[in-house]
Amino acid sequence: MDITVQELKERQEKGEQLNLIDVREPNEYADDNIGATLIPLGELPYRLDELEGMEEQEVIVHCRSGARSARAQQYLEENGFSNVRNLIGGMLEYRK
Repeated sequence: MDITVQELKERQEKGEQLNLIDVREPNEYADDNIGATLIPLGELPYRLDELEGMEEQEVIVHCRSGARSARAQQYLEENGFSNVRNLIGGMLEYRK
């Protein structure tokens, strides 16, 4: 299931604690981040232990446009995560 930019922004404005994962590269994250934990897509298989205990929790993944985070979403779901949401449109949409 995906999440819209509008829903994410509303939840951030309310101060909700979110499991937000940015799967872009470090240079992209350095230029612009929204408070997510940086785990580049290529590192995800090696850093899965950092997400231990979140398998049943909502995890929101995002990237620049939504393509890499869609792959991250699929990977996490294949590895036992039951509530992974991809940010539709990624940072391009978020910054409009």
